[in-house]
Amino acid sequence: MNVRSTYLKVRNHRVWGPVVRFLADNSVILAFVAMVIVATILAGDSFMSQANIINILRTVSIIGIISLGMTLIIISGGIDLSVGSALVLVGAAGIWVMNETGSIPLGMLTMLVGGAGVGFINGTIITRGRVTPFIATLGVMATCRSLSLYLLNGGGISANLPAYWAISNGDILGISYPVFYFILLTALVLLFSQRTPLGRYIYSIGSNEKASHLSAINVNRVKVITYMIGGAMVAVAAMVETSRLNSVSAASSGQGYELDAIAAVIIGGTRMSGGKGTVVGTFFGVLILGVLNNMLTLMGVSPFVTGTVKGIIIIVSVLVQKKE
Repeated sequence: MNVRSTYLKVRNHRVWGPVVRFLADNSVILAFVAMVIVATILAGDSFMSQANIINILRTVSIIGIISLGMTLIIISGGIDLSVGSALVLVGAAGIWVMNETGSIPLGMLTMLVGGAGVGFINGTIITRGRVTPFIATLGVMATCRSLSLYLLNGGGISANLPAYWAISNGDILGISYPVFYFILLTALVLLFSQRTPLGRYIYSIGSNEKASHLSAINVNRVKVITYMIGGAMVAVAAMVETSRLNSVSAASSGQGYELDAIAAVIIGGTRMSGGKGTVVGTFFGVLILGVLNNMLTLMGVSPFVTGTVKGIIIIVSVLVQKKE
């Protein structure tokens, strides 16, 4: 009886083991396909129209770019709540430089340096000040938003250079430029995370920080660089958004971006405790959020309910991770 039981277990493992592994490894992709099917059924033919699909991709591009940096930060065992406020501050600074100098490259460089600078501040407070990432980035979030409101007098700033508007408002084969930016950056961050020593160090620190330190990895330096990369992604998102809108608002721009980015990363399978996650998972997590928002809009659901749905999804995703 014991021999037969053992045989059946081995046979079932051989038969169902690969299936279970496939489902586990591709769960976020399967969830995306399921979401598309549900949206098509509930929202009707208008959901699958070419114009609507392109609209979804264009809408999620900015959050998607931010989510790429957030993925690396969460994999390292951290979190960044300052992304939305930092986007406003560096975007406003870049536009001001453009208007004053007439140089688009200089304005974009200002955004990039500013975004990386905010990431450097976050990383330094966390590593040198030994402040938890949640508290450190919460403080930086409040600071960036406050400075933006003060410098812009609670209003906004618009770019005076028509050529800047063209950076994010053109299209290729009917697909907007921001979509290509998002896809290209996804590929670059994927290669960075999987093919470079620094990318592997980020995973190692998230899995076991003490063991990484004993393995001669400069943990503090890697953390600071990771937050700087996240800040640089925020800066790129600021370029795309300010170019698309030709302006930035201190009061409304970037609101809730941190929630959307964290939600996309968690839905994509990255563990909040760090050490596990993929850029590809985040890519599909972003698409799932985009499909969800679009589906609710087409169904006429109040936009005030969207936050509730996102919150529930985040909680469920974390609960599923705990059971793994």
